[in-house]
Amino acid sequence: MPSILVAGSLNADLVVRAPRFPQPGETIRGEELQVFPGGKGANQAVAAARLGAQVSMLGRVGRDNFGDFLLDNLQSNNVDTQLVQRDDASTGAAIIVVAADGQNSIVVSPGANGKVSAADVERASFSTLDLLLLQLEIPTPVVLRAAQLARQNGVRVILNPAPAQPLPDELVAIADFLIPNETELSLLTGMDVRDLSSAEAAAKRLLARGAQTIIVTLGSSGALLVDKHTCTHVDTFNVDVVDTTAAGDAFIGGFAVEFIRRSKGSLPPANALENAIYTRQIEQAVRYGCACGALACTKFGAQPSLPNRAEVEAFLSRR
Repeated sequence: MPSILVAGSLNADLVVRAPRFPQPGETIRGEELQVFPGGKGANQAVAAARLGAQVSMLGRVGRDNFGDFLLDNLQSNNVDTQLVQRDDASTGAAIIVVAADGQNSIVVSPGANGKVSAADVERASFSTLDLLLLQLEIPTPVVLRAAQLARQNGVRVILNPAPAQPLPDELVAIADFLIPNETELSLLTGMDVRDLSSAEAAAKRLLARGAQTIIVTLGSSGALLVDKHTCTHVDTFNVDVVDTTAAGDAFIGGFAVEFIRRSKGSLPPANALENAIYTRQIEQAVRYGCACGALACTKFGAQPSLPNRAEVEAFLSRR
């Protein structure tokens, strides 16, 4: 199974259910406050580990109880935490309101995530890795440095550009896969992304900046795979939605593990036949990621909702 390094954020998620999102200046009554392990980096690390990958986490937490909580949780999910440092800053936290329809609204306090440095990633060993997973909840220069080190060692890179922010062209071009959702793609390109056609047009703008392959996650509409050779829509699966928190992270973890499992050892496409095989591997991995994201929507909380390989295989066998 793949060997994956995740360089990213670790957050304590403070979650409350409410009948709807409050209006500005309005106070509404919610249900009991719950605390879950979260952070896009840690979510994707746990998602990949539950699917059988060998996963290491690189990041920072505070010297507080939340930091203990997050490290214990990673270790219980078989994620190596040797590259997670303790910092004098508070542990990152996310305040999440989940509405009755399962949609969520999130405010993030970066805390120790904002202290992750280029020196942190330079201490990591990239020589035995298959894949580097990155997001944007740690400083962008650190993300770029990690991607550069991965590329120098022949390691594939997935960048989830979330939360969306302006990106240097070098970072856009260095990632093997960019995986934004519709909102992030819109913010990255300045284009209104509202359907498949507009998502394709926006993705092609990123191709023009040097991006290699873009996978746009579209929620209940599945995902759109765009590269210089093809544009393919992959349907998702209908489920009863409880909470969409971490569905995107479940997709990315699932896609990463399945793509590396299918393509490990293969060389870059050299001709039309090899390119067709490579594209098919990506499409199959996208479908697997869609199954992981759909299953994550059926449970409450971020990491508690992330499925294991047996659950995904059983889910796919029924469809």
